[in-house]
Amino acid sequence: MSLSWNELIWQLLIALVIGGGLAYLFWKQRKEAKQALATQQKGEKQEAAAATGTKQMQLQAYERLILLADRIALPNLISRLNTPDLSARDMQAILIQNIKGEFEYNVTQQMYVSQEAWEAIRNLKDQNMLIVNQITSFLPAEASGQDLNRSILEMLMQNPKASLHTIVSDALSYEARKLMV
Repeated sequence: MSLSWNELIWQLLIALVIGGGLAYLFWKQRKEAKQALATQQKGEKQEAAAATGTKQMQLQAYERLILLADRIALPNLISRLNTPDLSARDMQAILIQNIKGEFEYNVTQQMYVSQEAWEAIRNLKDQNMLIVNQITSFLPAEASGQDLNRSILEMLMQNPKASLHTIVSDALSYEARKLMV
């Protein structure tokens, strides 16, 4: 069975068309697979970048809260706001106002930190305001701001555990370090 020259050319053309079609389909499938892989890798990179951005925001929040804890620590407040010519009641108002102001300025940081970390900051704020108010209530009406400041510092020196500042700062630092691992 001998094929004519025309039949041979037709079979060859059919084979080339089928082979070319298969090659095209193979090429197209590989191209789509590469695009899908590139899209997946891009998504993974974006997720990694978002996670890094979130982690960076969390670390910045812990940094801000450590600074807040330091700024509302009673010895630091007193040294920063010491005004000897004020009455004890006026000094009390300034200390309380500054504690509240510092806290309110940083209230949005609670979005980025653990519930425990935020509770620690809130407890520090509340404890410091309580100490200021209680010591003021034990002073005579004519006491000066300097008397109030001295009484607060003496109480803290006699009872170092009365201040949560160091404990809160250490807890915040610990949580921040966990994020960096």
